Amino acid sequence: MIIARDDRRRTFETVPAGVEAASWWGRAWVSALEQVSRDPARLARGRAYAAEGHVDAVTVTPGRIVAYVRGSRARPYRTELALSPFPDAEWSELLEAVAADPAALAGLLEREVPQSLAGTVLPGAGELVPRCSCPDTARPPCKHAAALCYRAARLLDEDPFVLLLLRGRGERELLDELTRRNAAHAAREQPDAAPDFPGVPARAALALTSLPPLPAPPAAPAAVGLPPAYPADPAAPDPLALDQLATDAAARALALLTTAEDPIAGLTLWQDAVRLASAHHTAGLTGAARTLYRDLARATGRTTTDLARAAAAWRQGGLPALVALEEPWDPPAGPFDRARPALLAASRGAFRPDRNRLTAHTRQLRLGRDGLWYAYESRPDTEDWWPTGTPSADPLTALSR
Repeated sequence: MIIARDDRRRTFETVPAGVEAASWWGRAWVSALEQVSRDPARLARGRAYAAEGHVDAVTVTPGRIVAYVRGSRARPYRTELALSPFPDAEWSELLEAVAADPAALAGLLEREVPQSLAGTVLPGAGELVPRCSCPDTARPPCKHAAALCYRAARLLDEDPFVLLLLRGRGERELLDELTRRNAAHAAREQPDAAPDFPGVPARAALALTSLPPLPAPPAAPAAVGLPPAYPADPAAPDPLALDQLATDAAARALALLTTAEDPIAGLTLWQDAVRLASAHHTAGLTGAARTLYRDLARATGRTTTDLARAAAAWRQGGLPALVALEEPWDPPAGPFDRARPALLAASRGAFRPDRNRLTAHTRQLRLGRDGLWYAYESRPDTEDWWPTGTPSADPLTALSR
């Protein structure tokens, strides 16, 4: 998922699953770094780091790709792969070649690297330069740079415009320039129209026609109705599952009707399971709700306790609260650094920091990526943290709710 983007800066919060590159250009990218490595063991450790999710958000700008890679120490290392951008003259030659080649242009629009550009845009041996803030500088690449290389290859599999951005041009400006050049090629190749061609005046072709006004839409219902009762037939689907499906579909349809937004668009299987479970509090679960929790946990490969904790987070603040539960991260200086003195001044105790979390005895605050603080509680001498209260931009407020 892309979390920040302009035409010459793209940041990816998540990277497509898998470690090995699937496309030929993704494998060529990895090969460019592997050919300069003299230590296969480092490459193997980097591949393992990539598979285990040690690489955080990946940012791509002209000439470099940067990410923080978590190693054995608490603070992650800033890791970079540098690749020289093309000068304007080389870009002009490349764009002219693509615009003049329909197959190359079609391949690029299908998000594939045309074979005709392979020797131009892909890095050669030694052209991809790794840098890392870790102390292992003897023989690059280190395992952190290797991990970033493997994860970046998966981005290139999905979108070769990432590679072209590294070479210096953003997707929008490339497509605009290719459109202009392709139109110029088409105009040069088109024969002159016959002088007696029966044309239609532009004024007539673009004249507006009168249409009757549309009828007013019916008013949206105030709430979702109850689904019909389903008979318990051994040959039919589970009536409880049908009831759950019908109720959720009706609620989704009402949200689309009233807000024009899909409430579950973009959710993963796990996130949608958590959303469904969050409608049923774990205290006093009915038999049907217990069955729902069991089936959702089994379908997602989680335990019912995992699901109950995640559902509590969803009730606390929706998807951002679930992310705060499951994804520790390193916040920038600012609100996080000011929170500890504020809590100490308010006699809330000395909170120890760990990434985006502040902990004191049985209370914990987690700073979400949305800038809100989420409160958690745990039994004494355990690490069994559960969401509590409602989030707030003020840590003292979040802790007191």
